[in-house]
Amino acid sequence: MPAPPGTTSDREIETLAEFDATLSGSGSLAHHRVQAVDLTERTDRLLAADVTGAVFLGCPMDPAAAARVRAAGALVFPPVPGLPFDPYRGHLYTPDELFEGLSGPRGYDATPDARAYAWFQRTKTDGDVFASMLRAVHDDSVSDALDELLVGARVVGVMGGHAMRRGTEEYAGAARLGRTLTRAGLTVATGGGPGAMEAANLGGYAAPFADGMLDQALQVLGKTPSFTPSVTDWAAAAFEVRGRWPGGGASVGIPTWFYGHEPPNAFAAHLAKYFANATREDGLLARSNAGVIFLPGAAGTVQEIFDNATPNYYGSRGEPTPMVLVDRDHWTRELPAWPLLQALARGRAMEARIALVDSVDEAGEALARMV
Repeated sequence: MPAPPGTTSDREIETLAEFDATLSGSGSLAHHRVQAVDLTERTDRLLAADVTGAVFLGCPMDPAAAARVRAAGALVFPPVPGLPFDPYRGHLYTPDELFEGLSGPRGYDATPDARAYAWFQRTKTDGDVFASMLRAVHDDSVSDALDELLVGARVVGVMGGHAMRRGTEEYAGAARLGRTLTRAGLTVATGGGPGAMEAANLGGYAAPFADGMLDQALQVLGKTPSFTPSVTDWAAAAFEVRGRWPGGGASVGIPTWFYGHEPPNAFAAHLAKYFANATREDGLLARSNAGVIFLPGAAGTVQEIFDNATPNYYGSRGEPTPMVLVDRDHWTRELPAWPLLQALARGRAMEARIALVDSVDEAGEALARMV
């Protein structure tokens, strides 16, 4: 019988090197989970190994090897042909992976990111239980990979709208914030899209370089202010920056194909892209264990403020985490979320963990005071 759920974290195999090391060590794959590893060149080892209770998720293998491991007591979930994504993937996406083919004649439309969105559009309302299962398995695999990446990390979320344009002082300020947080040893996590999200991830990317690099990068990006009308040109400008300054700092983006009009940005080193937006939203906030900074935004950012306030109010995730709202006028006059947040917090532990600041340059200091 397969091992009970929750007991296999030390038995997950996600690379060919891990597969070889496991067999070279114990000589057994019993009760292991082998995830999205190409095993077509490991037929002899599969024919000889103990695979009792093992599970193979999306692992290409020789038909003889597949037949043998099934007969020996393993479960085999074969790769699904024709999909623009791997539902069993063992690792997060990279910008290079999602934007592969960007420089070709079809531009962004040819990339895995665009093709996955097109598949989602075709299947999201057709009632096909198989497509629903594939989306769910994919998103769970992404969550697993994200948790593995962030073990021990102090994660600060930076939330803000996709409409913030490159070339503006607001965009530059969000980038400086991402750089400051990353240099302080925090892992910046955003919604992974354009606008304020891209700016914060850009700041994380710029963190290892001298300060002048960010100023130059902002000039390059400012020539293509928005992902409309051309995602291709917008993304190409980001890759131009990455090409000029390779080896930038790491941050995390958590985007979704639910918002297909928002492409992921190329400055997050790790992209946890989901089909289910609700899973993505909750996961982003729940993993921001060092607090969340909310830049000016619209409905989506307002939703994120109160999605984050709710567990802080009830204490359902333990001690409340810091919340910093940036731009007093925006959050008290244009979209007055701050007075409601204050009212909710009054008399509760979260009251000492909320702050409103006038400018983005004050956000990092306000966060540090509450950590």
